[in-house]
Amino acid sequence: MKIKQLNQHLAYTETALKPQFHDLDPLDIVWHGNYVKYLETARCELLKSIGYDYPEMKESGFAWPVVDMRLKYIRPARYGIELIIACAVTEWENRLKINYEIRERASGVLIHRAYTIQVAVNLESYQMCYQSPEVLGRALKTIRV
Repeated sequence: MKIKQLNQHLAYTETALKPQFHDLDPLDIVWHGNYVKYLETARCELLKSIGYDYPEMKESGFAWPVVDMRLKYIRPARYGIELIIACAVTEWENRLKINYEIRERASGVLIHRAYTIQVAVNLESYQMCYQSPEVLGRALKTIRV
């Protein structure tokens, strides 16, 4: 998905990030495991933008563990090159699916694509919910145009 396609979804954010020296592997490129951290940074910004970040999730009685993640490495990210991480909610009725694209800010070159899937878990019973709680739908509806 291109960023223009991502931003047509219910909730969309772009987060800027510069890989730091400690993110690099011995080949001087971003170590593959750090992309998960970058996605989490962008996901938190997206959730904050709809008013349903992790503290609000907990307060509403639900945990939202990541149960599936797909990562597609296209090109290496490098130290000090500013990245833009676009993320968008693409499904929410039965699970929370978020799509991501990471691009170099200056050139627009695509670096990485990914998605994560989270499901609601009732914090009282620790049972997985087969439908997303109404609180997520309400948060998403408040930002619809």
